[in-house]
Amino acid sequence: MESRKRILIADDDPDIIDLLESYFRRSGYDVTARVNGKEALQAAEAEKFDLVLLDVMMPYIDGYHVASEISSRLGADGPKIIIMTSRDVAAEKGIALLSGASEVVQKPFSLDELDAKIKAALGS
Repeated sequence: MESRKRILIADDDPDIIDLLESYFRRSGYDVTARVNGKEALQAAEAEKFDLVLLDVMMPYIDGYHVASEISSRLGADGPKIIIMTSRDVAAEKGIALLSGASEVVQKPFSLDELDAKIKAALGS
C-alpha cells in the first residue's frame, strides 16, 4: 500500500493555511503547516516531505530563501518546491527557479489549478 504524500505549507496568512490544509487533507495528503519561513525551514530539515508549498512574503525568512536553503541542504533527496506569490509570475519565475522551486503559482489561485500543479510536481 502506497503511503500518503506529505506536503508542507508555509504561509503567514491563517486563512490561506486553513483553506489549503482542509483542501489537501480531503484530497488524501498528509499536511503540515507553518506560519513563517524560519519554522518552514526547520520543519523541512526535521521531517521528510514530498512537496513544500511556500509563500514568497513571510516573516523571518522569505520563501525564496527557504527554497534555496532546502535545495542546497537536501539536494536531490529534498522535496519538490512550489512558490506562491501575489507578485507578477512572469517577473518572479526566474528567481523561483533559481531558488530551487519547480513551479510558481499566482495568488489568488484556484484550488484545482494548484492541485494540478502539485500532482504534476509529484508525478501523480
